[in-house]
Amino acid sequence: MRLLLDSADPLSWAEWLPTGLFRGVTTNPTLLRRAAQPCRLDQLAALAAQALEHGVQELHLQAWGADLLACGRALAQLAPGRIWVKLPITRPGAAAARALIAEAIPVTFTACYEPAQVLLAAALGADYIAPYLGRISDQGRDGHAELISMQRIVDTVNKANTVNRANTSAAAQASSLRLLVASLRSPDDLARLASEGLDTFTISPSIAEALFAVEPTLAAADQFERDTAGI
Repeated sequence: MRLLLDSADPLSWAEWLPTGLFRGVTTNPTLLRRAAQPCRLDQLAALAAQALEHGVQELHLQAWGADLLACGRALAQLAPGRIWVKLPITRPGAAAARALIAEAIPVTFTACYEPAQVLLAAALGADYIAPYLGRISDQGRDGHAELISMQRIVDTVNKANTVNRANTSAAAQASSLRLLVASLRSPDDLARLASEGLDTFTISPSIAEALFAVEPTLAAADQFERDTAGI
């Protein structure tokens, strides 16, 4: 199981990263804007330094602008080996990803809405692709069923890659793709998809808070303390 905190707010990082629940952090320009953080390289360098102080293993930063490749390279240099460059699963994004992956820079594709897009990410050798569960459901589709289908594609492709790696040295360079589920709306989304084998999620601070806001559990914990005190 991998959980990443979906936030660009250092205050949320300070609250949640010390819990040990999160492998890392995912951000994007929208989250930066909401957190009143300018989407500039110097600002992202400062944020990356703060994230590393919290011990994150992964920090996913999204490239932007007309030259996604140059931006992606600059982002990766903020903390080599700890930065995953996020790119939209578009033709320009794919072109930038191909070059970055060839330079051993890890890539996360974003804005995934269709199962077939998972195949593009796998073919290019990306580490992650992030489908937007809630936004897919907003289109009137069965978001859970769509993501379960995507996971089956990932499992099939990764199984084939494992066989290829065992048979050819060239295939040893192939990456194992992971589905990074984004746009969750409730803890129930997390539980439902996990029961179907999905194991990598990026969740907001509000979802993290909701995971601990189970009233019967809180009541039981309170009763334990009362009983300990003999109340």
